[in-house]
Amino acid sequence: MKTMFARLKKFIYAPGVSGDEGNIASVIAADIAPYVDKVYTDAMGNLYAFKKGTGKNPKKLMFAAHMDEIGFMVSFIDERGYLRVSKMGGINYNAAAFSEVEFRSGLVGVIVPEARTAAKDFRPEVFYVDIGAKSKKDAERRVKIGDTCRIAPRLIRLAGSRVAGRPIDDRIGCLMLFEAAISAQHFENDTYFVFTVQEEVGVRGAKTSAFSIAPDYAVAVDIGGAGDIPNCAPFEVVLGRGIAVKLKDGMVICHKKMIEAMKSVAEAGNIPIQYEVLESGGTDTCMLQQAAGGCVAGALSVPTRYGHSAVEVIDMNDVSGGVKILAGLCGTRFE
Repeated sequence: MKTMFARLKKFIYAPGVSGDEGNIASVIAADIAPYVDKVYTDAMGNLYAFKKGTGKNPKKLMFAAHMDEIGFMVSFIDERGYLRVSKMGGINYNAAAFSEVEFRSGLVGVIVPEARTAAKDFRPEVFYVDIGAKSKKDAERRVKIGDTCRIAPRLIRLAGSRVAGRPIDDRIGCLMLFEAAISAQHFENDTYFVFTVQEEVGVRGAKTSAFSIAPDYAVAVDIGGAGDIPNCAPFEVVLGRGIAVKLKDGMVICHKKMIEAMKSVAEAGNIPIQYEVLESGGTDTCMLQQAAGGCVAGALSVPTRYGHSAVEVIDMNDVSGGVKILAGLCGTRFE
């Protein structure tokens, strides 16, 4: 568990706002390369780690987790040196208000709403970033239009096996793919561990990577929700009771064959699982399912409190169970 925490922290501290994932991609590529047969990227920036299957009739199995995180892009610099920014992904401005931000260059600032703006009136156009610049020229020596920034990363230990921080979405999925790649005892199928780009702005990287691979079977890994916080809507999934096997969300109905395959691995390994049913939202799964002629697609969701905030909370025991299921799928003979 200590090793997983350390690697998660390493992944979290590597920047990777949507469309600017080069840094986190380099970190993952360097770490996973010794454990797979080939590491490469495509034109869009998706990172692939390929492991050749040893089965007599290997299928193409694809695992996907997105590298990108929500953030901001500089769109305007005013005469006083304040930065206006365009959102990259689904920003919760109540959560983002009065937070520290950091740029890929190491520059830091704070994102704040205009003076006398009530919380009920928070919207993108009333927010700006203060980097401490004295003027437009001063700011332009440090940033330029198009630079990206993110809410400052953090990872802390809570009680027991729980941790909090950001961007757990979806560096935890990236960690799970990595851990599965290094722990799987057998690769029955040609297995692609794909770390996708631009999920937060429209599941774009999953579309191109899945089209390129044309997998027979695929699993996306991302965060989910949690129904164990005060005043939340009724929801079956809670922290600490196991990884969640997705049944449906607003963009996908998972294939029963993949659901059963994950269930079988869980039962064989005495791994606790939960089942996730969502009314809305979506992950890379929908693009995996629709690629080329389609494939048998499913998803694992890490039960998560306070998603898209600076204090996303997960239970690492749920994560460990999910890794075991992914590793088990690596050795599964699909018909």
